[in-house]
Amino acid sequence: MSTATSLRHRSLPTTLSLRLSVEAAARRGEPLVVMTTLDGCPYCDLVRLHLVPMSDAGAVLAVQIDIRDRQGRLEDFLGRPSSPAEQAGLFKARFAPTVLFLGPKGEELAERLVGMAVPELYGGYLEVRLEEARAKLKRV
Repeated sequence: MSTATSLRHRSLPTTLSLRLSVEAAARRGEPLVVMTTLDGCPYCDLVRLHLVPMSDAGAVLAVQIDIRDRQGRLEDFLGRPSSPAEQAGLFKARFAPTVLFLGPKGEELAERLVGMAVPELYGGYLEVRLEEARAKLKRV
């Protein structure tokens, strides 16, 4: 199995608490990267080809939430009970994949990436958004 094939089948971690995840990212001076996903989404798999290695290397703190999961428990940014689907709705992230770059209060620090239009260019788009989010985070 090739590296790309094995990565395609790996997931980002899920989280039980957006509050704790964003606090952990902020302690590192990083934005929290949240990817919305759907089970079986091939475009989500392509985005993971970029995010999983970055997460594994400690370059980003990234989590995923399923936009259809209404049963799962997910604490919001204020510590209130919620679900992944409810949070995706609050983010207005109706499409998978959507990648958000969030600050300490859950605010978006850079323009989100929606979908996967040009796979060959996606890594560059991702890097630009991360740098933008990091720069904005330093000014906060």
